[in-house]
Amino acid sequence: MTTLLPPTPAPTPAVPHELLAARTTGPVVVRGDAAYDALVQPWNLAIPVLPDAVLAARTDDDVVEAVRFARAHGLQVTPQATGHGPMASLVGQILVDTKGLDECVVHPEGWARVGAGVKWLRVVEAAAPLGLAPLSGSITDVGVVGYTTGGGLGPMARTHGLASDRVRAFEVVTGDGLLRRVTPTEHPELFFGLRGGKGMLGIVTAVEFDLVRQPTFYGGSLWFDAADAPSVLHRWKSWSDQLPTVATTSFAVFQLPADDPMVPPPLAGRTTVSIRYVWTGDDDEGARWFEAMRNAGPVILDDVATKPYTAIDSVHTDPLDPIPTHEAGTVLRDLPLDAVDALIALTGAGAQSPQILVEVRQLGGAVRDERRGASAFCSRGEGYSLLLVGIAGTPGLQDHGHAVLDAMTPWTGTYRLPNFSFSPEDLVVAYDQPTIARLRAATRTYDPDRVMALGRVLDLD
Repeated sequence: MTTLLPPTPAPTPAVPHELLAARTTGPVVVRGDAAYDALVQPWNLAIPVLPDAVLAARTDDDVVEAVRFARAHGLQVTPQATGHGPMASLVGQILVDTKGLDECVVHPEGWARVGAGVKWLRVVEAAAPLGLAPLSGSITDVGVVGYTTGGGLGPMARTHGLASDRVRAFEVVTGDGLLRRVTPTEHPELFFGLRGGKGMLGIVTAVEFDLVRQPTFYGGSLWFDAADAPSVLHRWKSWSDQLPTVATTSFAVFQLPADDPMVPPPLAGRTTVSIRYVWTGDDDEGARWFEAMRNAGPVILDDVATKPYTAIDSVHTDPLDPIPTHEAGTVLRDLPLDAVDALIALTGAGAQSPQILVEVRQLGGAVRDERRGASAFCSRGEGYSLLLVGIAGTPGLQDHGHAVLDAMTPWTGTYRLPNFSFSPEDLVVAYDQPTIARLRAATRTYDPDRVMALGRVLDLD
């Protein structure tokens, strides 16, 4: 039985944050200072991130000093770069803002080294002139490190696997206050745990990873009216079952606002279904495979074409600007037509769904490939992921989300995606018991005083 985490320990009275400020090049800002709100605000405006103090780290040494300071004063630390995946109950008394760790070097031989503050867009743009691409996320505005330590399931995943599978090395400050270089042979238990274990074992300051040769792709998004969802999604299911691994696909039910100038007019103010597609092989063959979906119903908007990898954001069309959202999700071991119909009944045309996005991603292919070494990512065997996103505070939003997840129970899988886990109780379900045991053992070795706030997930039964 899962037990709820106790509240974050109360701050030590009169913590001398000025001593930390005296030892770091980056500024230390405490709650109440003018700069505090801008530093702590995550991308999701609905999640309160309220540490007692924030260090805007500029160097690895700054991170080391923050961890040592926290350890000396019985505090916990949490890193944050873009703030796309914070959990309010796992924010320590000290937040380490890593945006200033902005190194980004792409090597023509096919690998990159980036700091913890770098977003995927910088890597994509730096790699493109060389005909290379990283295994970036569904939007390039997310941070490389947070995404990769959660596994990293991107729009080319069935072809090239997870972002975490491409990692060569991490540089990480562990809870004992040491900066370590971590590779498959140097601190192998950290290498295992940092690939899928999020920030439980330390604060990553830099990561080195292999790129793929992918100057272009054939893909984008194809849009239908939600009234056609039954025929379109039935077609998608049978079609996607036959896809070779050079293709990665997903679908999403959108309810896009009518008054947003960034929304194409044909999609504004209506419920639509988007079929997403990335083909990494020959363009003509990719077009032939996709023809079956183009014929699935009356098309509202067709954005599927040959594109440079710099246009990868056009596939998922995720929002760029910060918004207050409530997210929920799960994994599915299978998606038979009965499951498709159950999902349409609750989220399609006429369902009065409060969700702005309901997304299903097909997994499989190279996602299941563990030849690059075992990791803490336990979701390789799942068939699909399901994600629900709504605007926080919308009446009935959470109840509707529960109803959708309940309806999908007959097909629900076992291990959640770490990056699609939105509470400590969600996150612990991303790991099997052997992996939890390894993470706990690594914590005893590298963080004996439990300085890493996210590591408190391992206290759940």
